[in-house]
Amino acid sequence: MMDIHCHVDFKEYNKNREEVMKRSKEKLTGIINSGASLGGNRRTLKLLEEYPRFVHVSLGFHPVNASKADSSIIEQAFNEIEENIDGAVAIGESGLDFYEVTDEEGRRRQQKVFSSFIEMAVEYELPIVLHVRNAERQALDIVKKHSSIPDVVFHCYGGDLETAQKIVEEGYHLSFSTILSFSDHHKKLVEDIPLSNILTETDSPYLSPFKGQRNEPAFVEEVVKTLAHVKSVSVREVDRVTEKNARKIFGI
Repeated sequence: MMDIHCHVDFKEYNKNREEVMKRSKEKLTGIINSGASLGGNRRTLKLLEEYPRFVHVSLGFHPVNASKADSSIIEQAFNEIEENIDGAVAIGESGLDFYEVTDEEGRRRQQKVFSSFIEMAVEYELPIVLHVRNAERQALDIVKKHSSIPDVVFHCYGGDLETAQKIVEEGYHLSFSTILSFSDHHKKLVEDIPLSNILTETDSPYLSPFKGQRNEPAFVEEVVKTLAHVKSVSVREVDRVTEKNARKIFGI
């Protein structure tokens, strides 16, 4: 099984990152660490060096960060992503966050950065990983206009079923995090979404399935178990299909 979206570079792991990675290797065949800022992309690339063939990376700029970062920082992030593009399996995370960002200027800045990342995904023929909290439909309408994007992954999907079904109709993929293990809304969503369009993630250190405990990539097992229960199929089958999806999309 794979965790296709996590942030092991975050400071929450500074005291025991090696232990976290050891537990991950015992359970998983690989993780994709997602860059969310200029510094985050740098740290993510360092993880790639430290854990070759196990850590894969996506490089981007979180939309909340994009709404307030200095334009020179964003430009530097784009330059460094292009310099390291051969090491990336995806662009992102990028997208829109209308939950945290409510002002028009902030949303405009998000959309500008998002458009640039779409262009980059097209140019380098890489899938794009989207963060689209409270903006799922808007993001879908945008990416649909760019048919040459190799694939689109709606990370940590939590929108409505109608939009999810439209995402599936476009041939895109939805990734479900460990929130699935304790959210009735998410369980209801995956009932009607084909396993062939589903990916698994933790979004760690956030969204732990265990109360009072920091999340980590090894806990993606809880997503697989919950998917198996909701869909009345074996854990082994969910593991097989979701990992196959990930390997195909990200070329791992």
